[in-house]
Amino acid sequence: MISLFDISLQLNGFPIKKAKADLDAITQLTDEEFMLFLQKQKDEIVDFHLKNNLFYNELVGDKIAPKWENLPILNKQNLQKPLEERLSKGYSKKNIYLNKTSGSSGTPFVFAKDKYSHALTWASNIMRFGWFGIDFNHSYQARFYGIPMDFIGYQKERFKDFLSRRFRFPVFDLSDVVLEKFLQKFRTKKFDYLNGYTSSIVLFAKYLEQKNINLKEICPTLKACFVTSEMLFESDKKLLEKQFGIPIINEYGASELDLIAFENPKGEWQVNSETLFVEILDENNKPVPHGTEGKIVITSLYNKANPFIRYEIGDIGILDEKSTPQKPILKKLIGRTNDVAILPSGKKSPGLTFYYVTKSIIEDDGNVKEFIIKQTKIDSFEIEYVSENELNSEQIQKIEDAITLYLEPNLNFTFTRKNVLERTNRGKLKQFKSYL
Repeated sequence: MISLFDISLQLNGFPIKKAKADLDAITQLTDEEFMLFLQKQKDEIVDFHLKNNLFYNELVGDKIAPKWENLPILNKQNLQKPLEERLSKGYSKKNIYLNKTSGSSGTPFVFAKDKYSHALTWASNIMRFGWFGIDFNHSYQARFYGIPMDFIGYQKERFKDFLSRRFRFPVFDLSDVVLEKFLQKFRTKKFDYLNGYTSSIVLFAKYLEQKNINLKEICPTLKACFVTSEMLFESDKKLLEKQFGIPIINEYGASELDLIAFENPKGEWQVNSETLFVEILDENNKPVPHGTEGKIVITSLYNKANPFIRYEIGDIGILDEKSTPQKPILKKLIGRTNDVAILPSGKKSPGLTFYYVTKSIIEDDGNVKEFIIKQTKIDSFEIEYVSENELNSEQIQKIEDAITLYLEPNLNFTFTRKNVLERTNRGKLKQFKSYL
């Protein structure tokens, strides 16, 4: 069978062959060689951005070749500037991979990766899914994700799904009628694996539980289920294992970086040490001992288009005591949970739906800094946001149109501009909250 997936990456200028070979070489290093490799990558990426990225240079200030521990911690607010002001010399919209973060942390921004670093991201995905017998060129994916609802965005995503051997189950409406339709697809299609938002896959499993159906029995080709984007609670994992009859693999990633941690076949949450350097720091930005919780700070070792050096992702985590530099193990991730919105029509929508709403309206000018959405009544929502300029009626209309498109019409919204938004005691912005 032809490797459509690899070919489409290659055609788009992502050197996947080279990336796979390089990644393979990194995984073969001895502990000693790995330490040298890591030091070299860290030095090179900092050196590159100090010489070629004005934004990073200004952030670091005029320290002479600063020590690693003195480098500034980069946060999402730093990155809410137009992309042009953050791109490295030699990079433009023509020779990069461009995307927006989901804004799941409430702080959205546009980012870039150079083509080689994006190819490495894919090589890393391919390797990790391969641990479970999944091959992107041939395996068929049941994808529980959102999808852009504007015509061009929708068609583009569907075409990408076709190339990537994925069938998409949009998660904006998870009422029983829709879940029944999902179930019918599993009866008729030979899926190899499920992949998608934790909350949506858990809702599907709860539906199967009501019906007393085991998914593997009606779709025997299934090998594994990969959940992402939100916390997977132990009780939910047990439910998924019971209703699906296949291994449930927990992944933790960020679109602007890479897969950060991925459960390996031994059940350990293995941190990606090939393309990222992950630190756990205390509130004074000092490393904490393994086994202690702290904020997760990540360096992208290869991305030359945008600096992600000591980047605070907004989650709290603990590295296992048995972690080594080459094989760090994430013991616990704290953060990333999501509510479900229940709408007048009976439709259930995961809180993640709102990222699609906001993603479709967040501009690259960095005006809207953060936002949260609260559901106060079945048909009423409050949007609180922090911005340089108040949203004008045209922007509000755009948001309301997007909400009608992704959720349903006739919902009431109030917009309140604030100086600061309330955060959880972990300092995390809970993006969506239902008060029903």
